Amino acid sequence: MSAARIGQAARESVSGLPPAFWWLWTSTLVNRLGAFVATFMTLYLTVDRGYSASFAGLVVALHGLGGVVSSLVAGVMTDRLGRRPTLLAAQASTAFSVALLGFMEHPAAIAAVALLVGMTSNASRPAVAAMMADIVRPEDRVRAFALNYWAINLGFAVSSMVAGLIAQHSYLAGFLGEAALTLTCAVLVFVKLPESRPEKGAAQTASEAEVGLGTVLRDGRYMGVVGLSFLISLIYMQGAFGLPLAMGAAGFSTTDYGLVVAVNGILIVLLQIPVTRFIEHRDAQKLLVVSALLAGYGFGLTAFGGSVGALALTVCVWTLAEIINSPTQMSLVVRLSPLHGRGRYQGVYNLSWAVASLLAPLLAGTVIDRFGAGWLWGTTAGLGTVAALGYWLLMRGLPKGDAGRGAAGAVALAAPAVAAGDAPAPAAKPLPAAVEG
Repeated sequence: MSAARIGQAARESVSGLPPAFWWLWTSTLVNRLGAFVATFMTLYLTVDRGYSASFAGLVVALHGLGGVVSSLVAGVMTDRLGRRPTLLAAQASTAFSVALLGFMEHPAAIAAVALLVGMTSNASRPAVAAMMADIVRPEDRVRAFALNYWAINLGFAVSSMVAGLIAQHSYLAGFLGEAALTLTCAVLVFVKLPESRPEKGAAQTASEAEVGLGTVLRDGRYMGVVGLSFLISLIYMQGAFGLPLAMGAAGFSTTDYGLVVAVNGILIVLLQIPVTRFIEHRDAQKLLVVSALLAGYGFGLTAFGGSVGALALTVCVWTLAEIINSPTQMSLVVRLSPLHGRGRYQGVYNLSWAVASLLAPLLAGTVIDRFGAGWLWGTTAGLGTVAALGYWLLMRGLPKGDAGRGAAGAVALAAPAVAAGDAPAPAAKPLPAAVEG
């Protein structure tokens, strides 16, 4: 491909998005450059502090439990109080709790603060996703979610390598660095980005009362997507827990793990935009089925990775699954969510990741301690197969042109023109920053 064609493709990938989106993109990048706790918590507890794999699993599970609680609470806050107040509170409290975690010595204190970190860091997710849906046109959402995911992984690729080196000298420096960058994002939200929540019209006020958490839970089609997201999440969480635990037990160093997991971020940086251009208008059912199989069997191949190079190749497989799954599924979730119930719907969706964060480390720690890492990787392959079958069954009846808006879209709003959020928010309203916990 010529340089001119590459330049044209790049311009088409970033054109047409409102300026507020790029504030979101920038803040996402800054936040992920400081990612440390989620990536190195396991190695910090087992290698640096000398705790068992079971205790490390408990602490990481408590981190996930915090996310379970905050997903629902933050979803309601996003709809009632607004996106910006929710983000400000979440980011400021995350900076404080991450810094505090670095100074904890007693096992009980470490566990308690890890729970707090999980609550604060995950509280941002519903607000971020709802804000992006507020400001980006429906036809641009797959591309926007892909670009945001690209920023997340650009920061992740850099932070994984740098943090791996930092961890060999001082884990505390890593905690404080993440706290500082998270606080920077909070300042950016406060200074630059006002609220983006759509205002309720008089015709929507009566029906809006019907949109509650119960509405979401009764939406069978949407909850099917949430359930499948949970299975996929159980698989992906092994990159943050099962993989470092298995590599540590096999004698690999923190630098080795940092290099291997950085392949994930680097590949997404290189491939997310061109792959998204290729899949943007293709059959979502096929894309989600293929991505589930690639995720499950990509992690399954880890059982045969005896070197850093071989492990890096397995990361390539499940990274391709991420590249396909993330923007495709997020776009589907937004289209299934009513305009003024986006916070609650996103909260329940993020609950799938939060529950997986709670259970995946317990699963991995128990399986590795009792049966060995090979059984863990076999389990991921099985979960990927089940998820692929689930996507095929769930989406078999979805209308091609509508993406299956779900029952809630019809219940939540009286005005059909905006029932699924098809009316974009005014582009003049900037969007606050994202934190991907």
